[in-house]
Amino acid sequence: MNTIQDLGKGTLLIVDDVPNNLKMLFTYLRDHDFKIRVAQDGEDALEQLNYAKPDLVLLDVMMPKMDGFEVCRQIKKNPETRDIPVIFMTALTDTVDKVQGFEIGAVDYLTKPVQQEEVLARISAHMGLSKMRKLLEQQIRMREEDNKVLEQRNRDLEAYARIVARDLKKPLIRLSGMTKILLKDLAKLPDPEPARFVHEIEQARRDMVATIDDLLLLAEVRSQGGIMDELDLGAIIGRVKDRLEYLVDKYQGKLQLPASWPVVWGYAPWIEKVWENLITNAIKNGGRPPRLELGADRQDSGFVRLWVRDNGPSLSAEQRRNMFTALEGGIEQAQEGLSMSIVQRIVEQYGGKAGVDSEQTIGNTFYFSLPEVVSE
Repeated sequence: MNTIQDLGKGTLLIVDDVPNNLKMLFTYLRDHDFKIRVAQDGEDALEQLNYAKPDLVLLDVMMPKMDGFEVCRQIKKNPETRDIPVIFMTALTDTVDKVQGFEIGAVDYLTKPVQQEEVLARISAHMGLSKMRKLLEQQIRMREEDNKVLEQRNRDLEAYARIVARDLKKPLIRLSGMTKILLKDLAKLPDPEPARFVHEIEQARRDMVATIDDLLLLAEVRSQGGIMDELDLGAIIGRVKDRLEYLVDKYQGKLQLPASWPVVWGYAPWIEKVWENLITNAIKNGGRPPRLELGADRQDSGFVRLWVRDNGPSLSAEQRRNMFTALEGGIEQAQEGLSMSIVQRIVEQYGGKAGVDSEQTIGNTFYFSLPEVVSE
C-alpha cells in the first residue's frame, strides 16, 4: 500500500480561524515531514496562493469575513490554482452543505473535531491521486507532442518520397524513348537476340515505373481520406483489362467475368489499382496457363465482397496471413508485397477489408469489400 512517504512529501496550506486547531494540525503534520503553511482567514489564504502553490489545502468552512465555500470558489476560479485539491474541515453535518462543497470543487470532507490519523489518511489518498493525475497529464502531453512530431516527420517523408519518385521517373521516361529507337533499328538485324535483350530492358523499365507509381499512390492514400463516388465496376474492369492485355497474352491467360456488377462506393482510380494489383498477382502466380474468375457477392453487412479466383497452388496459412503486409524478401517479393499492401490500405479507407481464401490444393480467392450503393 502506498503511503505519503512512498509518494514524496509535499506542502500543505491549513486555513482555520481557531489557533488551537492550527497548532494541533501544524505539529502533527510537521512531525510527518510535511512543509506546513497556515492562514487564519480566507483573504490571507488567497493572498498566499498568489505567491506559492501548495500541494493540498485543508480548509475550514466556518470562518469570519469569507467562509470556506467562497475561498474554495476563488481557488477553483483561478486557472493557476484550480487543480489544487481542497479538503474541507467542518462541524456541519447536513448533506446539503457537503453537496455544496463537492459542487464547488472540494475533493473531500473532514468532520470536526478532526482525528489525526484520519487527516493523514485523507491527505495521503488525495495527494497520491493528485500526483498520479499530474503524472498522467504530463504523459498525455508528451505523447501528444511526440505524435505531432511523428505526424510532421511522416508528412515530410511522404513529401520527400513524392519528390524522389518523380525525379526517378524522369530518366525512366527518357529511357523509354531510347529503347523504342533501339528496337526499331534492331528489327532490321537477322539475329533476334539483341532485340530480345532490349525488350527485357524495356520490361524492367516498366516494372520500375510501376513500383514508383505504387509508392506515390501509397503516399496519396495515406494522406487523403476515402473519396466516395458511385462506381461502374464493369467500366473499371474494362480499363484494367486493356492495361493488362500484354500480361494476359504473355502468360496466355483467360479471364471469366460476370454478366453484371453491383454498384459500390469508392474512388475509381484507386479501385482500378486494386483490381489491377489483384489480377496481376493472380496472373503471375496462378496456374499455367492462368485461368481467372472475377465476381461479386452481396453481404448482409451492406458491403459487397469482390474477388479474383485463380487456379494456382493453394497458399499456406502463413502465406495468407502475410500476403497483404509482407514487404521483405527479394525485389520481386517486395514489389508484390507493396502492391498487396496498397490494396489493403485503399480498402480500409472505406471500412472494408482485404484477404485471401485458399482451397485444399489448387486455387486461391483474393477478395476485398466495399460499401454497396443502396437505391432508395
